[in-house]
Amino acid sequence: QVQLVESGGGLVQPGGSLRLSCAASGSIFSIYHMGWYRQAPGKQRELVAAITSGGITNYADSVKGRFTISRDNAKNMVYLQMNSLKPEDTAVYYCNLYGSSRSIPQKKYDYWGQGTQVTVSS
Repeated sequence: QVQLVESGGGLVQPGGSLRLSCAASGSIFSIYHMGWYRQAPGKQRELVAAITSGGITNYADSVKGRFTISRDNAKNMVYLQMNSLKPEDTAVYYCNLYGSSRSIPQKKYDYWGQGTQVTVSS
């Protein structure tokens, strides 16, 4: 199985910064892309940012220019640097990996972390 563990969430004032980290481990066979999603109370989960194994990135319009996603392929890590945080960024942030495991290498799945809370409030 593939496991994802997030860290780095917390409480921050508006205008502040946080850096989220996600470590992927387990029987990983291949990783196509990794990313971050978030879900605020009463809302659907939404894509925040994603990055391919080749480094191509994609951002939600609401975070462009403020958030930066990066990846360490050698360590199977993905990061989200969040600057100029706003109260509307408050949500549970989930790490996502799209890839396959060694047990079924030909089948690609979405794997999810348990989520980390980010709260932006004064």
